[in-house]
Amino acid sequence: MTQSPTEPRSRWSPWRLHGDGRSVRPGDVVHPDERLSWPRTVGVGVQHVVAMFGATFTVPLITGFPPATTLFFSGLGTLLFLLITGNRLPSYLGSSFAFIAPVLAAKAGGGIGPALGGIVVVGAALALVGVAVQLGGTRWIDALMPPVVTGAIVALIGLNLAPVAWDGGGSGTGVKAQPLIAVLTLVAILVATVAFRGFLARLSILLGVVFGWVLAALLGELDPKAVTGLKEAAWVGLPQFHAPSFSARAVVLVIPVILVLIAENAGHVKAVAAMTGRNLDREMGRAFLGDGIATVLAGSGGGSGTTTYAENIGVMAATRVYSTAAYWVAGVAAVLLGLCPKFGALILTVPAGVLGGATTALYGLIAILGARIWIENRVDFHDPVNLMTAAVAVIIGAANYTLTAGDLSFNGIALGTAAALVIHHGMRLIARLRNTAPETAPEPEL
Repeated sequence: MTQSPTEPRSRWSPWRLHGDGRSVRPGDVVHPDERLSWPRTVGVGVQHVVAMFGATFTVPLITGFPPATTLFFSGLGTLLFLLITGNRLPSYLGSSFAFIAPVLAAKAGGGIGPALGGIVVVGAALALVGVAVQLGGTRWIDALMPPVVTGAIVALIGLNLAPVAWDGGGSGTGVKAQPLIAVLTLVAILVATVAFRGFLARLSILLGVVFGWVLAALLGELDPKAVTGLKEAAWVGLPQFHAPSFSARAVVLVIPVILVLIAENAGHVKAVAAMTGRNLDREMGRAFLGDGIATVLAGSGGGSGTTTYAENIGVMAATRVYSTAAYWVAGVAAVLLGLCPKFGALILTVPAGVLGGATTALYGLIAILGARIWIENRVDFHDPVNLMTAAVAVIIGAANYTLTAGDLSFNGIALGTAAALVIHHGMRLIARLRNTAPETAPEPEL
């Protein structure tokens, strides 16, 4: 990989200027400890805001959390992540979709407080994992969560959310226009995905939501109370904070999300390492720690749990700019947007039909991402252990099997996650003890 000359780092800046600061030569990349000129860095940072925005604000819309608060803590968490990783790992921390189903279940049993408490516990546990990884390495994570288990957990989360998409589409609202708005919103997302190029294609979810909102406004389907709240909201002010409370039931519902966060953060680190040509395994523990502390911070104030965002990897791949300076710009921009109550009130006017159309695509993408993990890691489904691990876990999650024990309730995500781990490692152990471990199936001939 060729690399253009760079100026030495200033004593006042953690980044050195890449080349002339105006362009990136073919074959070059702007590394995390480099930057372009500040106007260009700001431009790339704004692109990161646009890339993360659609998914980040969708999560609080679905869970009922204050959108401006979530955006505020996502920006603050990103800045904290950059500090903890020493500006060596470019990443934006946006709202994690893995929290949606367990948070909804936790809220149903006690409101926003217990749900936030569960998020805080998950963040603290992830931070502890980060410390363990930093001290002991990453091999134990690979052993505990091989790709067949990781893919099954991700897939079952998407399938578990399917009923939420149906309810969000206005199926039970009694308003005739909401299902139509949901369908047209989904159509707009699909068309935007293939009709546009570059960043517009990556913003297909956001464009579909905007289209659906405008359509709902023209049909008179916006909630009058939400519209009134938008008119009355101030332009500048603090976001709406909420304090967490803690219950064993909520913690049990939310804690399985930690496995998804581990997989997402590890995948992000490996992806950035591959794109920059640098070995970032030493930063894996810091990534877990940074995301964990950011999630604790968000849950402590009323925001959604965070994770490293794949959407922003796309921005880096397109621009070949991996400078953490751009992420400082994105984090500061998100914090400023979170301090605009008018913006948060605007998000709350999005009607149920629009959410239903958008989440139909989003939840499906989560489920398919699980399958993508299997494919990219070449999981052998001729192996009955892999086959049964995925089959049982996915059905438990999709059907939302529920187990109640006293005050505790285990939903499909918790049970499916536990099933994936127990089935895989249990069957492997029995097969080794009985010497019945199947041979690796040969690759099929084409």
